[in-house]
Amino acid sequence: MMRVLVATDAWHPQVNGVVRTLEALARSARDLGVDIQFLSPQGFRSMPMPTYPSLRLALPSARAIAARIQEIEPDSIHIATEGPIGLMTRAYCRKRGLRFTTSYTTRFPEYISARFAIPESWSYAALRRFHAAASLTMVSTPSLAADLSQRGFSNLAMWGRGVDTDAFTPEAPAELGLPRPIFLCHGRVAIEKNLEAFLSLDLPGSKVVVGEGPQEAELRTRFPSVHFLGLKVGKELASYIAMADVFVFPSLTDTFGNSVVEALASGIPCVTSDLGGPCEIVVDGECGLVFDHRKSGDLAEKILALAGDERRLKAFKAKARERALRYTYANAAAAFWDFYRNCHQNKL
Repeated sequence: MMRVLVATDAWHPQVNGVVRTLEALARSARDLGVDIQFLSPQGFRSMPMPTYPSLRLALPSARAIAARIQEIEPDSIHIATEGPIGLMTRAYCRKRGLRFTTSYTTRFPEYISARFAIPESWSYAALRRFHAAASLTMVSTPSLAADLSQRGFSNLAMWGRGVDTDAFTPEAPAELGLPRPIFLCHGRVAIEKNLEAFLSLDLPGSKVVVGEGPQEAELRTRFPSVHFLGLKVGKELASYIAMADVFVFPSLTDTFGNSVVEALASGIPCVTSDLGGPCEIVVDGECGLVFDHRKSGDLAEKILALAGDERRLKAFKAKARERALRYTYANAAAAFWDFYRNCHQNKL
């Protein structure tokens, strides 16, 4: 059985696309002939992440990282994040001449630029250097691969993401008695998600936000008519998503958009931006609509165009679930492990 070590700074109790994807890999590993071991923040001291204190950064020592890797004795190493654990695992591999692969899952340059006066070009230069040492860097969508290639990244490989289509279904929607139509957004409540563009719109019915994050208190104060439901997971999350009429995802920076696929799996049409991974998931005019981020008022226009046409909305709902079935966690995990078997056999 091939033994793969995955080094990640993103781990429980975080709830995000990276963690959910790694959980899916763990569930599939043994059945597909892989022994997967995680080098995660568990067991290391940590500190609050600047501007996002609910998330903590592990602070391992180089000696502790080396000890964990040597204890596991992996056949292959994959670095899932560019945080302290990822950096130290990379340094360990470089020092010993070991090959490794990486994932590019988060547009940190845009996130950092939104919080601090740091040019995106500086952050991209650092990330380019980080990933240049890898045999391959896995990305989730063709548009992300094209963008990174233009920025000088090399050795890029496609690895799609997925959704639990058994957990997220149109069945058993929550009932809160809110006026319809219900426009719902789910995800991290943070500045990079562009939530203000959605929450500031004058829409009929109800606007609902599911999730938590550093911008939550500010947005609750500024938009008192919006229903903030906080963090939800599991069946409860699935039921809240299923109750929506339209799922709104205004982010301009997401590399994939797990919550978009969860909404589609729940039979909910989506309105997303024309930037990032979500617009490659949502087929414009079939299971949702894509708004032009450069055009003022286009987000509201697309939301109202969808919600105001019952026949169209019903047709989109029928296509949403069908579209999501192309993005199962089982398919994504199988593709990852097939890739790693080839890597192992070819000593990549």
